[in-house]
Amino acid sequence: MSILVDQRTRLLVQGITGKEGSFHAQRCRDYGANVVAGVTPGRGGMVVGGDVPVYDTVSQAVTETGANAALVFVPPPFAADAIVESAEAGLSPIVSITEGIPVADTVKVVHYLGGKDVTLLGPNCPGVISPAARCKVGIMPGAIHRPGRVGVVSRSGTLTYEAVGQLSALGIGQSTCVGIGGDPVSGMSYVEVLRLFQEDPETDAVVLIGEIGGTREQEAAEFITGSFTKPIAALIVGRSAPPGRRMGHAGAIITGRAGRAEEKVKALETAGAATVPGPALIGATMRDLLADTHAKPA
Repeated sequence: MSILVDQRTRLLVQGITGKEGSFHAQRCRDYGANVVAGVTPGRGGMVVGGDVPVYDTVSQAVTETGANAALVFVPPPFAADAIVESAEAGLSPIVSITEGIPVADTVKVVHYLGGKDVTLLGPNCPGVISPAARCKVGIMPGAIHRPGRVGVVSRSGTLTYEAVGQLSALGIGQSTCVGIGGDPVSGMSYVEVLRLFQEDPETDAVVLIGEIGGTREQEAAEFITGSFTKPIAALIVGRSAPPGRRMGHAGAIITGRAGRAEEKVKALETAGAATVPGPALIGATMRDLLADTHAKPA
């Protein structure tokens, strides 16, 4: 079993005729995802990848192909409208890869989606992949993943790949890997992903990777304390970042003590998570955590 995507996912790619959209749509197909349609206004009637039809609108594509999920490669000025268009057509999840969407636009999108039965990942995220289901909706390198029972959730795309590479090298497979994105305003939170992992009988443990800025990691710690029963290894990066300095992601802005790495680490340790000392030890920490869990009497 996986979360968010599986073999029933029928993927629509917005911006499929662009350089990035066409490249990654094919990589998703190569991995096993069922890409059924693309959408680029004004390009309706085209065919890409040999057999994927392109439509002018999402609603037309859904009617013709039964698409039920969206992958967004639309340029920043138009990405918010693209997300709303997919939401109005009932697609979920909507995975927005686009980086650089104005925060004001994302605020409006998140407000619009409030109360609707639509899941948004991102923007500025690597996407989601379920190795056992052979379903990839995003830009992550599929070859490093292997099927297994450890979930991964992260704000950083690069560190997601690093975590997966270490886990796979140690023979630890993944159930689903989710990138929630690094922007200060975004869709799914750690809590929402952890809730799905908690309910997934085929996820035994979770790697959580956080960053400086915001309070999402503290919110995750609160959820772990009250509602999460599976082992979790947590890495917080940015410990050496100067206070007040923007570092990489737009969300990595330290505002007050809550946004600092040490405060996030403290909250997660208090919640019972095994904190990872550094990026090079993600896999080893999870290996030891699993060994310790299995050694305990039932």
